[in-house]
Amino acid sequence: MSSPAAGPLLLLDGASLWFRAFYAVPEKITAPSGQPVNALRGFTDMVAALIARHSPGRLVVCLDLNWRPQFRVELLPSYKAHRLDDSAGAAPGAEEVPDTLTPQVDMILEVLEAAGIATAGAEGLEADDVIGTLATRERTDEVIVVSGDRDLLQLVRDDPAPPVRVFYVGRGLAKAELFGPAEVASKYGVPQENAGPAYADMATLRGDASDGLPGVAGIGDKSAATLISRFGTLEALVAAVSDPDAELAQGVRAKLTAAQDYLKVAAPVVRVVRDAEVHLSRPDALPETPADPDGLNALAAAYNAESPVKRLIAAIANRGA
Repeated sequence: MSSPAAGPLLLLDGASLWFRAFYAVPEKITAPSGQPVNALRGFTDMVAALIARHSPGRLVVCLDLNWRPQFRVELLPSYKAHRLDDSAGAAPGAEEVPDTLTPQVDMILEVLEAAGIATAGAEGLEADDVIGTLATRERTDEVIVVSGDRDLLQLVRDDPAPPVRVFYVGRGLAKAELFGPAEVASKYGVPQENAGPAYADMATLRGDASDGLPGVAGIGDKSAATLISRFGTLEALVAAVSDPDAELAQGVRAKLTAAQDYLKVAAPVVRVVRDAEVHLSRPDALPETPADPDGLNALAAAYNAESPVKRLIAAIANRGA
């Protein structure tokens, strides 16, 4: 039964959260079979805590169907290249993932299905692109994106309504921050009126070693934000580099000129896809009770996750109370 209660649309970056759960909860916690269940337990508790905090009417866990999309690799071969699994026997293009985490992803998906929580993916694309598409096309409810990936700050908006906020959990749930355009502008020095797109342009200039994005050598957060604030967009800044009349300091012009090959291809790598063909496992309304209570209880017992599952069920039933 779907809940009639109003509330935001909560979009969770699945892999971002279960990776954090895996490293936050001791691996010595196991199922009766001996299988580690630290990521499963931690992720389930995270979802319960997020539901209790934000009281969503709808919730989607967004998945990476391709963690390193081909179009991004073709534009920038270094994109996430340092995360490739180069061990013997690894599949070509596979991501390096802890051996004991991989089986837990399937377990997490089983729990979500039994709980009645929707998952979503887009063929050949990352969870970021799924989130970008669902957030962009939403016209009914406020959207709260939950991720430890700062790149998703590019999605914040106040207009057109409804608003989109990012609940950034990069430092853990206890220190999570809720970002809208005002918060992004304040923290990163970009214009509030177009804080989301400006953040993406700033991030392109700055680069991100964790994603294999070199950025422009010698351009950091502050100088990148200043340049985007002055010129409005990355495209306008790139055009100014080849315009001798544009007001650019000689040193900055030289840095941007040296990075012109990178700048020609980097923007589509950083910007999330907003028009993907997204497939949901089920309707995104968060139910009042589990879709399969018996199945969920059986999974909880098999995976030594009775307490987290109880907290999840309680959070769903009590939201908004």
